[in-house]
Amino acid sequence: MCGIAGWAGRPGEPELLDRMGLAIAHRGPDDRGRMVRPGAGFAFRRLSIIDVAGGNQPIENEDGSAAIVLNGEIYNHHELREELRRRGHGFRTRSDVEVVLHLWEDEREACLERLRGMFALAIWDERERTLFLARDRVGKKPLYHCSLPDGTLVFGSEIKAILQHPDVPRVPDLAAIDHYLTLQYVPSPLTAFRGIGRVPPGHWLRWRDGEVTVGRYWELRYGPKHAEPEAELREELARLLREAVAVRLESEVPLGAFLSGGVDSSAVVALAAQASGRRLQTFSIGFDVDGFDESAYARLVAERFGTDHHELRVTGGAPELIDDIVWHYDQPFGDSSAIPSFHVARITRPHVTVVLNGDGGDEAFAGYSRYARVSRNARYLGLPAPLRFAMFAAGRAAGPLLPRARRLAEFRPRSPYEAYAATLTHLSPARKPWLYSGEALLDLAGAAPPPMELLQRRRQPFLLDAMLEADVNHYLPDDLLVKMDVATMAHSLEARSPFLDHRLMEFAARLPPGLKLRGASGKHLLKEALRGLLPDAVLDRPKMGFGVPMGDWLRTGLRDLLQDALLSDRALGRGWFRPEAVRHMVSRQLAGHDEFHRVLWDLLLLELWLRRFVDAVPAPVLERAPSR
Repeated sequence: MCGIAGWAGRPGEPELLDRMGLAIAHRGPDDRGRMVRPGAGFAFRRLSIIDVAGGNQPIENEDGSAAIVLNGEIYNHHELREELRRRGHGFRTRSDVEVVLHLWEDEREACLERLRGMFALAIWDERERTLFLARDRVGKKPLYHCSLPDGTLVFGSEIKAILQHPDVPRVPDLAAIDHYLTLQYVPSPLTAFRGIGRVPPGHWLRWRDGEVTVGRYWELRYGPKHAEPEAELREELARLLREAVAVRLESEVPLGAFLSGGVDSSAVVALAAQASGRRLQTFSIGFDVDGFDESAYARLVAERFGTDHHELRVTGGAPELIDDIVWHYDQPFGDSSAIPSFHVARITRPHVTVVLNGDGGDEAFAGYSRYARVSRNARYLGLPAPLRFAMFAAGRAAGPLLPRARRLAEFRPRSPYEAYAATLTHLSPARKPWLYSGEALLDLAGAAPPPMELLQRRRQPFLLDAMLEADVNHYLPDDLLVKMDVATMAHSLEARSPFLDHRLMEFAARLPPGLKLRGASGKHLLKEALRGLLPDAVLDRPKMGFGVPMGDWLRTGLRDLLQDALLSDRALGRGWFRPEAVRHMVSRQLAGHDEFHRVLWDLLLLELWLRRFVDAVPAPVLERAPSR
């Protein structure tokens, strides 16, 4: 696991590569590397996991005509290495990265279809004078890029590395900001900076003489559906999951697992504990607020499988972490579970260097309650428009609504697809004209962000598949995987996600909807495959997200920060939002009402990001120790 950065095009100073590497030093504190060629430069920071002694990068091929830097892990590198040796390739290291370079020499972009793992990579071909970038199928590892007016392409694992280039502007992208306020994250391929984009999951990018070509090599397909009996599918699912966990246990450094107490992380811990042959270390977060604490279930699983369990209690919103969160995420990121994610990564790193997690199980097997809620209410959305709108109006007039019900009432959806879009929305189109004041933002307020566009333009035969597809293409890579990658790499910790194994995901995508969502309960087949392995108390309890008591925190530990940031002359004077609307939301929140707490958190992170990355004169890059 590493950090990569570089450029192709007009020659840059070697010192620029040093600054780019320093900006992402937290991703790889163990070693560093640099390549300078007339047409390209690579900077590399290494977190040593495989071939600790000999796997530093960049790695060149036999004659030096091609070089690679790669962030990630390739789990089938042993099999590929033997195949390449039979083809005549020689190897200088035991690294999985050298395997990828030789495979690319033979197969070019088609090599990506052969890789099993997570990766973001860059390859410079000296003969063809081309730079080749690629990202893993699901988007586990990040890869950003910026094309400059002179044709130079700058890239990096994090935006802060790209910002070290003096010709890269720090200008907010208002379309991205509008989408951020809708979703709580900036959707791909946009970033919050104008002119800086990201390679989408499952895509490659080729640069040559200032021209950029982008191609897609993988897309998750939801058909044709499996026709085998449920018992056979259950056995195959158990086999695939067990294998996905097993291949992710290779490591030359200590390995553990995050354990929330939910089905997915518990399954990973159970299978890893059985396969590893040593006592597994597990790590969890607990809260002192009812409705948010899963620690009792995590302890139950830890006890069953005899893990060395570590638990941290979190209170008050951790205002001391906010500055670190803003710095590490590079752009406004409103998923408040970034706070406990930072905490659990912090307590994990002193014990292990690699950690397994349960990311991806909900998107593969329909674990979120919103899938059942939209499916259950789909028939009502087929009613004539006057009757449908009257029902929403009656619901709003009946009194306080749950946050998701309030979003439905504001959205007034006309179809199940619009209803699902409403469940993903933090700031509805109806609310934006009340909040926005700047003409530029008001002009953008009606634009649908990419997840909603996907729901509108593609209609899977099954509603559930359409919802899952939207989440796999945006919510998963742009929110959840960003959160996990940044939180772990901020602490020089590698995270591996067995549920994101592409073979397991492809199998799950082709399951009939009834084997995922049965009534109000998701993950039907997965839970049955785990029955007898995990405690029934874990399998049968209601779904609880990795949420935080943000409403309470904004009134207590984060109160001063909220007021000082959002009610300041600087924030109110930006001209983007109506000052009276912001003051009203803050006043309501501090008075004990939580209807605006999600939007306030998003606005707070946006303001702090603007101050850190846009307003301030960039400070010199220094070696930055991981957060403690």
